Amino acid sequence: MVTRRVFASAIDFGPLRAELHLPDSFPSAAQAEAEASAAAPKLPALDRTDVEFVTIDPPGSRDLDQAVCLRRRGSGFQVWYAIADVLSAVPSGGALEAETWKRGQTVYLPDGNVPLHPVVLSEGAASLLPEQERAAVVWTIDLDSNGVTEGVHVERARVRSRAKLAYANVQREVDQDKLPESIALLPEIGRLLVEQGLQRGAINLPMPEQDVVVSKSGWRLELRPPLPVEEWNAQISLLTGMAAAQLMLRGGVGLLRTMPYPTPEALSKLRTAAAGLGIEWPAEVSVGRVLAGLDPKNPRAAAFIDQTAETLRGAGYTAFDGVRPEQTDHGGVAGAYAHVTAPLRRLADRYATEAALAVYEGRPVPDEIRAALPKLPEVMAETGRIASAADRGAIDLAEALLLKDRVGEVFDAAVVDDDQIALDEPPVRARCSGDLKPGERVRARLTDADPVKRLVRFTAV
Repeated sequence: MVTRRVFASAIDFGPLRAELHLPDSFPSAAQAEAEASAAAPKLPALDRTDVEFVTIDPPGSRDLDQAVCLRRRGSGFQVWYAIADVLSAVPSGGALEAETWKRGQTVYLPDGNVPLHPVVLSEGAASLLPEQERAAVVWTIDLDSNGVTEGVHVERARVRSRAKLAYANVQREVDQDKLPESIALLPEIGRLLVEQGLQRGAINLPMPEQDVVVSKSGWRLELRPPLPVEEWNAQISLLTGMAAAQLMLRGGVGLLRTMPYPTPEALSKLRTAAAGLGIEWPAEVSVGRVLAGLDPKNPRAAAFIDQTAETLRGAGYTAFDGVRPEQTDHGGVAGAYAHVTAPLRRLADRYATEAALAVYEGRPVPDEIRAALPKLPEVMAETGRIASAADRGAIDLAEALLLKDRVGEVFDAAVVDDDQIALDEPPVRARCSGDLKPGERVRARLTDADPVKRLVRFTAV
């Protein structure tokens, strides 16, 4: 169930944009390159327009990186995954490529995105919009009956998506057993891939999304639990990223998305926290399986999920060339993994894709790609901090505006950390002083709500 609260007819995100130095346009030379590319798109000779791809995204999205088609293959499955081919749209060494290095990734704000690429490409000529021929890097991954990868094929090809689908509608069709043929296998394959991850020791945090959205009646704050179809769709992306990582490791050059595994000390503390919260955790069961069995709407479960998130720190990018890195795995994935499925929105994906494709084709990784790889971790880390600050800043501003006239009121809440609570209504998470124990229910008085400082504070009563 989605929790909503309308709170303002208008919000000015301008100060947040200025604070983060977010650009409001592209340099003229970069924009001109994008428009020229959009006017004369380069399409590969190989034709895969017969594959009935569809995209699955949030309803308003137009920067569509990924399209999927799922088929049976004997007792197993075949996953077709088309990824927007950014290399074909962005001239190498030009003004547009230089600008993308400054931006690093698309920054999402409620009043409009700050895109990595001009919208004429990201929401137009390079986006996998329905009924349009587009250049793509197509991954074909063969799975056995248990969802284990048996073969990988990668190629450049022209594709044509048949439909732009939204998560909620797809979930409704799942519940009614009316999925389109091209994704009818998504629940079956998705569940198998989730199980494969749990067997590896993967850790998935089922945390609700907190969003600021606009409607005809005004801005509102939403707390939206993830739909099963979102997780299944994410598993297809994860499957592709793991295939790409294995290719690059085999070729001895590439860019991985890495994160340390939780330390034994961190897991020991987490077990102690689980016991304190009354959450059963048998000795032989992984933390991932414990999380998979929890209801995030339960306050104690929510507190455990929040504390598990604290053990998953240190995510970043690891470039390598010739020498295999010491750390190849992503602790949350429980395996080697790479970002290759969102090149319209993340700079790193473009270059990691080119490295993986070169290795697959048995040719040297191009010099310009090799030269770019070691520079990307720093760029992605810095621009990632900006994107996170924008996301958090927008939520903080919305929460402060929603509560600014309610200082002094007392609210029901759940304690999710030693100094943080989650209100029942409206859907706000905020700092709270007092004697707090994670997982407990409390009543808390609002002591401060300042939209200028984007700050909300409570005191337990």
